[in-house]
Amino acid sequence: MTDPRFNNPLSGHYWQVSDVANQSLVRSRSLWDGTLALPVRGGGGEVRKIEELRGPGGELTIAVERTITDADGRSFRATVAEDHHSVEVSVDEYVRDLVPALIVLAAGLMAAFFIQITVGLAPLENLRIAVRNVIAQRTARLDVAAPSEVQPLADEINRLLDAQEKALARARGRAADLAHGLKTPLQVLSADIRALRKKGETELADEIEKSAGAIRRHVERELARARLAPGVSGKASCRVREAAAGVVAVIKRTPGGKQLAFVIDVDNDFMAPVDEGDLSEILGNLVENAARFAKSSVQVSAFATVGEVSIAVADDGPGIPDANRETALSRGVQLDSKGGSSGLGLAIVSDIVEAYGGRLTMANADPGLVVTIALPRHGGTHAKPGK
Repeated sequence: MTDPRFNNPLSGHYWQVSDVANQSLVRSRSLWDGTLALPVRGGGGEVRKIEELRGPGGELTIAVERTITDADGRSFRATVAEDHHSVEVSVDEYVRDLVPALIVLAAGLMAAFFIQITVGLAPLENLRIAVRNVIAQRTARLDVAAPSEVQPLADEINRLLDAQEKALARARGRAADLAHGLKTPLQVLSADIRALRKKGETELADEIEKSAGAIRRHVERELARARLAPGVSGKASCRVREAAAGVVAVIKRTPGGKQLAFVIDVDNDFMAPVDEGDLSEILGNLVENAARFAKSSVQVSAFATVGEVSIAVADDGPGIPDANRETALSRGVQLDSKGGSSGLGLAIVSDIVEAYGGRLTMANADPGLVVTIALPRHGGTHAKPGK
């Protein structure tokens, strides 16, 4: 009651005490000639109540009312009120001080979360890069130093890769056994075909020869797939000219190859990121197809860019119509059913190139057809830009 604000008229701070029985009233000077309009109380015996009242000027106030009973049993209603505006000012000041602190706290927490996630998940990012290198055939195993929480995952993936390599090795062995087992029956069929022709049964001999040829081609295709090393290593490389020269030497001895001129436009030290056996399989099929339809010449060339090594085989034959060429390059098409140059050989080439992450394209030239394979360059493979 000694607070000077209670003595200033209409200061916004008020008190009053009323006798419940006699309705007598004592009030602060700040109320001037007004009063606080208290609600009527029942017999509930409330001791203390907080509520909103109208002050002497009609302003909204926050009031605390308490009922006090003295020793003689008289009851008094003591009320203290404060202008609601002062509360709003206090809240605004509190919020004004609190918001910057919350912003700074939120920024600090976000920075801490970012650092925690970045540092905590860094081993997983390294593991992701290692897996990507395995998929891209740059490495054969996950070579990554991981913390103890992540290392078991890397070890399990490496064990999975080991199991896959062993399974593929067994599959290649079974494919080789299959080829060896079919070699003798195919030779017997060839002898039977010759015997049937000598007897004049050429029609039956042609049918058997066609079936035997289909068996031989399918076996060759599956063997070509099986020969691909598990996860074809990105470190494989070979000299393109040597592989091309070996293929051309074989094709030249065929009846059709004797009539053609072969040009190998590749530098002696030009390297391609592919196993030598796989490149020989690729060039063997491409050069054989080219020689089948060439009029006078077949050319093998190679060139390198920053990210790829390309090898092209061109002939001066009739080429392939655009519609057939697009179909021939479609995934899953049995190319040997179309006859001509779009035979099973291109399907084998497509399988091998795809295993190395490369691509095969065909384009008509003037004259002839150009078949190009593009292989991605990996670390450990060196190819000098050439013609």
